[in-house]
Parts: sequence; structure tokens; C-alpha cells
Amino acid sequence: MMQTARTIRILSTAAGLAACSVGAHPAAQTAPAPTPAREAPGRAAAMARARTDSARYPYTAADVAFMTGMIGHHAQAIVMSKWVTTHNADPAVQRLAERIINAQEDEIATMQRWLADRGKTVPDAAPMTHDMPGMDHSAMLMPGMLTDAQMKELDAARGPDFDRLFLLSMIQHHKGATAMVTTLFGTPGAGQDETIFKFASDVNVDQTTEIARMQRMLFEFELKRASTPD
Repeated sequence: MMQTARTIRILSTAAGLAACSVGAHPAAQTAPAPTPAREAPGRAAAMARARTDSARYPYTAADVAFMTGMIGHHAQAIVMSKWVTTHNADPAVQRLAERIINAQEDEIATMQRWLADRGKTVPDAAPMTHDMPGMDHSAMLMPGMLTDAQMKELDAARGPDFDRLFLLSMIQHHKGATAMVTTLFGTPGAGQDETIFKFASDVNVDQTTEIARMQRMLFEFELKRASTPD
């Protein structure tokens, strides 16, 4: 009888230890199925952040139009800037153009990402002109954009003539971009999204600074040309 009771105690203890072992090692159980966020962390996380940001700082149709239009606006400036290497531009103009290319290519990527994260149509980084067929009227009237005729005139110039025309054209272009920012911030409810507010503010400051720099360069080139004998 005593032997039977001892056997029962041993079996009870073993069963208890087995139960504790199972509870102490949950990792041995079947792993949960992966969630969609784990399968595509980058895209899902970016869109989740965009939804959170939009809840805190709602965006408007004017914000979407600004980001969409500025992509094409920047793209034209990049085309103009890349001509400096083939049009015998002054080294100072080449340095300016290189800064414009680097800054605006990064900004285009930011604008495209912002639109994509919010499920909006993302335009290609292709330059727009007033004369492009099939373009809606609002896009054709974007401030500062050069017409096809102006672009052809710039492309045909070389050396000092190119420098002068490039600076005049880019000043016009930059003033158009700052006008777009003014319109954005003047639209009720627009410009409240955190990314758009910072981006638009940076565009305004950077391009206003570059306008002043180009005006000084233009003045210096005109003085140099006037002092050079024919």
C-alpha cells in the first residue's frame, strides 16, 4: 500500500513538472503567421505613417495640386541646368546649375514619395511646358514656366549669350516657384501637412536666395561684357 502511494506521488510530480515545462517554453509552440506589415515593412510602414500624419495634419486638394505641379516645374529647371555642360557656360553658372540639379532631384523624390504614400497619382519627373498638347489649363498656366519657344531660344545660345539667357530664364522660373508657394499658403486649409509645410517653406527660402545670387551674377556678367572691348 505504501509502495502504491509512493508511485502515485512520483507520477503526480512528473506530470506537474511536464506542465511547468510546457508553460515555461512558449517558443516551442507553433509560431504565429506573419502579418502583412512583416512581409512588406517598408511600403506598409510608410503608408501607415502617412495616414497618421494626415490625421494630425490634414492635407487638401491644393496640397496635392502643389506637389503634383511642382514636380513638373522642377523637372524643367533640371533640363535647363543640364544644358550648361554642353553650351559652353561660365564655370560660375555651371556650379549654380549643379546645385539646382542636386537639390531639385532630391525634392522631386520627396514629392513623389509624398503622393505615393497617400495613394495619389504620381507623375513622372518629365518637364512640362505651356505648349504641351493634352495638358489641362491650370498646368499650362503654372507660374514661371518657360514656353517651348523660350526653351528653344535658350538651347540655341552658347557661351556668354547662354549665361545671360540662362540666368534670366532661371530667375523667371524661380519667381514662379515662390509664387506657387504664396498661392499654396494663401489657400484656406492648405499647407498644414507637416511635410508640405516644411518643403514649401524651404523652396521659398532657397529659391529666393538663389534669385538674389543670380541677379548679382547677371550684374557682374553685364559689367564684364561692358568693359570688354569689341
